[in-house]
Amino acid sequence: MLVEEIMNKDVITLSPNDGIETALKLLNEHHIRHIPIVDQQNCVVGIVSDRDVRDASPSIFDAPEQPGQLKNPIESIMTTPVTTVHPLDFVEEVAGIFYEQEIACVPVTRNDELVGIITEKDMLYTLIQLTGTNVQSSQIEVKVINRPGILPQVTQVFGKRKLNISSVLIYPYKPDSDYKIIVIRIQTMNPLPTIEDLKAEGYEVLWPHLPGMSP
Repeated sequence: MLVEEIMNKDVITLSPNDGIETALKLLNEHHIRHIPIVDQQNCVVGIVSDRDVRDASPSIFDAPEQPGQLKNPIESIMTTPVTTVHPLDFVEEVAGIFYEQEIACVPVTRNDELVGIITEKDMLYTLIQLTGTNVQSSQIEVKVINRPGILPQVTQVFGKRKLNISSVLIYPYKPDSDYKIIVIRIQTMNPLPTIEDLKAEGYEVLWPHLPGMSP
């Protein structure tokens, strides 16, 4: 899946000279948590979060005669430089950026111009779609030997019953690197016949453990 398939193209932006007060109003009005800061060429020069704005807002303990911090330009609190991604980047790779850099959103740029934005909420929803948990289905975990060609052999068992597969994920089997776990979600609420088929073919089913299943 590509970034352009999940990014939000309707991006709220500000210029470096806009006031912090303006950022606060936009964050509240549009119920967003981040605002990219762009120059006249629509190039990203910074980014501010709701936390940045909150930290820059005056405390209730401030003296009334003190000048309001909210009048300061947004460039005084924005984060720069900004990590960006391209619309044709893979979502899976962008997820790694979120994790490694511990960030909550990334602007999307093409030829240095802002074209979209991705938030951690977008990433979470995409993960739900990729795992198939957004549709009614049953999850089956199969322990298999780690060798080329094993995946089509396992899915062939599902094909015999003409089941629709929602998603396929592969995890390492931590106790023994010679094995891995294939997690398959199928669109049926009764996975028992398929589980019995898998066991008849010699595969070890780790999940689910249902009443009436043969060992």
